[in-house]
Amino acid sequence: MKKLTLLFFLFVQMALTAQTQDLANLAKGDYLGFNAIFDQKENLYGYVAVYGYGKSGEKTKKFEYVLLDKNLNPVANKQFDGAITAADYYAYLDFRGKIMLIPSQFDYQAVKTKDFFAPYSMEIDLKTNTVARRLHYNYDGKKFTAHEDDNTFREEKKLDKAEKKEKGYNYLAYEYLIKEGGWLVSEMDDYGPYVKNNSLIRFDEKQKELWRFKYNENGNKKSKEILSIIEKDENHIYGFLYNYDKKDIQVASIVIDIKTGKQLHKKDITDLMNSNSFQAILKYGNLKNDKTFDDKIVTVGRLYEENDYLQLGFVRLIFDKKTFAVTVEKTLFKEDLKAFIPKIDKHGGVEGAYSLVAKDFFFLKDGSVGLLMEKYKPQGQYSASKSTDLVYIFTDKDFKVKGVKTFDKEKTKWFHSDYLFSQYINDGNDLVFFYRDNQKDEKTNEKNWILFINTLINGEFKQEQVTISSKDEFFVNPYVAKEGFILLQEFNKKEKYNKIRLERLNY
Repeated sequence: MKKLTLLFFLFVQMALTAQTQDLANLAKGDYLGFNAIFDQKENLYGYVAVYGYGKSGEKTKKFEYVLLDKNLNPVANKQFDGAITAADYYAYLDFRGKIMLIPSQFDYQAVKTKDFFAPYSMEIDLKTNTVARRLHYNYDGKKFTAHEDDNTFREEKKLDKAEKKEKGYNYLAYEYLIKEGGWLVSEMDDYGPYVKNNSLIRFDEKQKELWRFKYNENGNKKSKEILSIIEKDENHIYGFLYNYDKKDIQVASIVIDIKTGKQLHKKDITDLMNSNSFQAILKYGNLKNDKTFDDKIVTVGRLYEENDYLQLGFVRLIFDKKTFAVTVEKTLFKEDLKAFIPKIDKHGGVEGAYSLVAKDFFFLKDGSVGLLMEKYKPQGQYSASKSTDLVYIFTDKDFKVKGVKTFDKEKTKWFHSDYLFSQYINDGNDLVFFYRDNQKDEKTNEKNWILFINTLINGEFKQEQVTISSKDEFFVNPYVAKEGFILLQEFNKKEKYNKIRLERLNY
């Protein structure tokens, strides 16, 4: 246990209190993994660990979940039978206060290829501590039916083929339970190369249709309408309606009354930016690039050169929830950053074939946005991908660049990023983000991973460093925790040690 004791003292510098759990001893099954779960306001609720016990039936495996609160206290656990084709589950907390277990990996070896079926999700009712198969209600264009079929992929393909032969298209519907009551359903006719006859429909709790919003009724290969919903609340659905006609694209902001389905607002905003940028603004890969406040929805996306897909910078879009006005501001790599990064070019290239790649966006209460970038060089024919320094770009409430801070970092090969995660602190006025770096000790020449903890309070950065690896196979994996804390998963292969602990941050 000497190696554990040595590393323990590395954490004392930032720990005032700590709670711990050994994941290996929370259940008797094989530990499969755990993840954090959040409430509807994006506050940490707790953690769910999942364990496996092997095959329990012809089409089932036995699993167990363990729920920990945000202080790592076990509060609930239960064994359950899940699909045999599920390898692991990812948990999230829905608006009803129930925990959904979604298959995060498929076990393709569990059954023969011809018998493979998509694993189903499970639902945990915390009030009764019961786990049941999540019941899906499918809408077929006329009515809802409870769906529990375990059709194989081959069987589903046959059904789709038969429907298309009969109708000339496949009817598609996507059903979503909503906290405002009942369902929202998105339906369309899929002809293969195109879809048409789209509708957004709301149903009440008794599956009675309340309203129907139709669009793209004449879609074809050359023209179509796409409705992109960015947010909804108890009163409105906010989004954008794209109208494609050959190469011409028109964009309109749109607001729908969630109670009646009436279109309350529609305004052409195509002139605010070129169409490529507007398509890119709503999604930014796997990054969360938006935040909803009481009075507005703020999104940051890529700014593209017109009729090209080379990024020129960033776009911030604000959708006002009261006036329904949409405003757009732009920040350009070269024009706005050259005073701080002299070697930057118009597409975000810096030095030595490295480019700035977005890693996170921070939406602060004062209206400013922080852009966290990493210098990244993609893999070449005979070279590995590489990442180096992190770059934090300060913008003001008008999305104008007011400063840049560079965090020097060693070159990392084959890893796309050394950035880890972040959290807001002090009621959303400030933030802290975490990254790691593999550094060599000047005295011992040994390389170890170092955790860097960066707090931004009142516009000023402070940094702490903690060693999180050692040569004897001991490794600490940092993970998200409640405000003001970090969770550290201490793992040692030789000793089968898998411990999680909370450490308080110094700020």
